[in-house]
Amino acid sequence: METTKALTFEKVWAMFQETREQMKETDRRMQETDRKMKETDRKIGELGNRFGELAEHLVAPSIKEKFNELNFIFENISQNHQISDSSGKFLTEVDILLENGDIVIAVEVKAKPTQKDVKEHIKRIEILRRRADARHDKRRFQGAIAGAIMTNAARDYIHKAGFYVIEQTGDTVKIAIPEGFLPREW
Repeated sequence: METTKALTFEKVWAMFQETREQMKETDRRMQETDRKMKETDRKIGELGNRFGELAEHLVAPSIKEKFNELNFIFENISQNHQISDSSGKFLTEVDILLENGDIVIAVEVKAKPTQKDVKEHIKRIEILRRRADARHDKRRFQGAIAGAIMTNAARDYIHKAGFYVIEQTGDTVKIAIPEGFLPREW
């Protein structure tokens, strides 16, 4: 009878050891999957950034001309315009900044704009306004959102936020302005 108990204990112990080894292997595979997922996320992020850069390069060359057609005469245009406080601390970056003596239009360029992008751009322009106030810059600040892919819902939301909508059309862009649109000013 003791032999039967011993065999049962040996079988249970062997099953325990086998289960433990399987758990170790499962843990190793999960760690490998986690590593691969992080690498995939990083690559997707890089691809998204590249697509955003492409959209920015498609918008920038004709943006000044398109706003000038709307009777804005911009003297300066800058890309990737970084804003810092008086101590040099980075505050924000504007994809495209159009400026003249009366008005500044900050343009955010996205591959496919979302509501979150609009909310972030509002915060960005508020930073620009505060920085301008600190320097006694009385120009009016407005905003625009440019997108390579623009859904109707995004376009409507952007307009309701008081931003110009800049859409990719072939090898150029158009500024979509609905009837009665009044741009928001800061």
